[in-house]
Amino acid sequence: MTFTLTVSDEVRALAPGFTHVAVEAHGLTNGPSTEASAALLDDAARRLAARLEGRAPHEDPHMAAWREVYTAFGSKPSRTRNSAEALAKRALSDAGLPRINVLVDVYNAISVARLIPVGGEDLDLIQGGMRLVRATGDEDFTTVAGGEEVVEHPDAGEVVWCDEAGVTCRRWNWRQGPRTRLTERTASGVFLLESLAPMPVSEVAAAGAELAELLEKFSPGARVTVHPPRSAA
Repeated sequence: MTFTLTVSDEVRALAPGFTHVAVEAHGLTNGPSTEASAALLDDAARRLAARLEGRAPHEDPHMAAWREVYTAFGSKPSRTRNSAEALAKRALSDAGLPRINVLVDVYNAISVARLIPVGGEDLDLIQGGMRLVRATGDEDFTTVAGGEEVVEHPDAGEVVWCDEAGVTCRRWNWRQGPRTRLTERTASGVFLLESLAPMPVSEVAAAGAELAELLEKFSPGARVTVHPPRSAA
């Protein structure tokens, strides 16, 4: 079955400058973080520092645009940061970036270096296609709290990614659910790179190409497809 990804008209109206690139990959090999994947994260932190030139991540024009959109759908951007801003803030701290597994390290490195929200989903765990919508508030979001699996519901009007089983990521790209995340067993994945104006479409396309090259490097023999950028305008 062909994987599908759609953006609702309501989200397009909310963020007419939204563009996304999907990188689809099959035949992946994953495992615990390695010296090579950790080195990617260290290099990404250096690239980020050079890009910001002493500014805080939220002062970057692209991150400022995400803050405006988060405010528009009712989320407080200083409390629920988009994934790129949250990672960038951690990259610049003494704690540094977390080491999760090879595939997550690879896409986190691209996110930090390019200041673009990037997410990865296990295609074998996605039920039906993925949709970016404004929530009704009745959708299920399965997460873990206090070591126990719990079901939450997004706020009405909140932007969420979902499949036929429920929400896969809340507040656009703020918190991914564990159901579809990339694990060391993942063999097929889709990686979503998301941008807003004023970031040029060419920049998010270049980030997608860089991610594809790294996936091929860390998973020799993988079949990787970069789908063309799709804009909301």
